[in-house]
Amino acid sequence: MKNLIVLLFSALLFTSCEGFFGQKTDLTFIDAPVFQARDVAYVPIQPIIDGFFEPTDVVAGFDELIYVVDAGSEEIIAFDQSGREQGRYRLAGVRKIVQDRQMNILAIAEHDTTINDADYTLAAIYRLNLNSALGYGIKNAQIANKIVHPFYFKTSFSSIDEEVKFTSIDIMGDNSFYATRIGPRDNENQVGGTDDGIVLFNEDDTYVSNVFVSTNSGFFRGYFQTPLCITTLTKPRQSPSVSTSSNFFVAMADPGVSIKVQSIRFIETDFGSSYEVELLDFTDTSEANDFLYRSGRFENPVDMTLTGDGTNYLFVVDDAKDSVYQFTTRGWEGVNPPPGSSETKNIIASFGGTGQGAMQFDKPSAVAYLDRVLYVTDQGNGRLLRFKLTTDID
Repeated sequence: MKNLIVLLFSALLFTSCEGFFGQKTDLTFIDAPVFQARDVAYVPIQPIIDGFFEPTDVVAGFDELIYVVDAGSEEIIAFDQSGREQGRYRLAGVRKIVQDRQMNILAIAEHDTTINDADYTLAAIYRLNLNSALGYGIKNAQIANKIVHPFYFKTSFSSIDEEVKFTSIDIMGDNSFYATRIGPRDNENQVGGTDDGIVLFNEDDTYVSNVFVSTNSGFFRGYFQTPLCITTLTKPRQSPSVSTSSNFFVAMADPGVSIKVQSIRFIETDFGSSYEVELLDFTDTSEANDFLYRSGRFENPVDMTLTGDGTNYLFVVDDAKDSVYQFTTRGWEGVNPPPGSSETKNIIASFGGTGQGAMQFDKPSAVAYLDRVLYVTDQGNGRLLRFKLTTDID
C-alpha cells in the first residue's frame, strides 16, 4: 500500500506541476529532412551535449529526466529533456545506473574497505533516495542502502572476490532487479554460482538467486559468459501498464559465444519455473534483411535498451563497431515501413561509424530512449548525442 501511495503521489506531481522536472525537448528547430537514399533514418538533434570526461551510461528515468554517468568525474548528472542540467551527485567508481519505479537510483560503483588488515576496493550497488528534506533531485540524493560483493550471499571472503565486478543493472515492474556480473572463476559448484552470471535481487535489495538457464542441451548454472549488459521490458513512462514480465535481453562479450545478444524468458508452470533462451527468427528474409540472432552479428555489445512506448524496439550499442543497431523484439533488424511506403519488409535504421561527426562515435557506451528520442553516450568524444527518426518528426 505504501508503494502505491508513493506512485500515486508521483503521478500527481507529474500532472499538476508543469515544468516540475524541467523542460521537454524542443524539436521545432529540426528542418524537414531531404529524403535521399534512406527515407527512414535517424537525424541528430542539436545542440550536442558535451563537456563530459568519460560518459559511460545514460538512462531515461521514470521521472522523465535523463541521467548520464560520467565515470571520469565520478558523477551522476541529471538533465531535463531540453538538455538543461538539473543537478549532479558524486559517487566513487560509479559506472552504470538505473532508476526504479519509486524514483530511487540504483548505481553500480565501488566500496573501499579493510579486511584482515588489507585494503580492498569491492564492487557495490548503491541505492540513492532522491527525496530529501531539501527536495527532489539527484543533487539532494542520499545513500539509503548498499549491496557489497560478495557479502550479499556469503560471509566468507577471498582476495579473488575483489576481481568480481558488476557490469549492468535493470529493474522489473515490481522493483526487483537483475545485475550482471563478471569475474575470473567459472566453477559452477562454488557458492553463489560462477562469477560470470546474472544475479536477482528483490525490491528490498535482498539477494534472491542466480539466474540459471534451461536449454535443450540441459541445465546450465554458468550459461552467461562475460555478460556486459541486460535490459528488461520495464521502461518509462510510468504507468500501471508498465510490464511486470521477468523476461530480459542479455549481451555477452565472450568470443566463444556466436549469438552475443539473446532473449531470455522466464517460464512458470505447475511443475516449477525456469529461465529459457527464446528462439527468435533469423532466416525470414521476406521480413528483414538482417537479424539479431545472426551469428557474429556483434563484436562487443556494451549496452541495450527497449522502447517503453509499445513500439517494441531493441537498441544495441557495439563499441567495437562504433554503431547503434535497432531491432524488433522478434529479432528483425530495422523499423516497420511507414504508411504509404513501397517497402514490404523492415527498413534498416541502424547507424554509426568512427569519427566526431553528429552521426559518428568513438566508443559509444550506452543508449536510452524516451518520447521518441534516442540518447547515446559517446565515451571517446566525451558527449551525449540525441537522435530522432525521420518518420517521428512532426
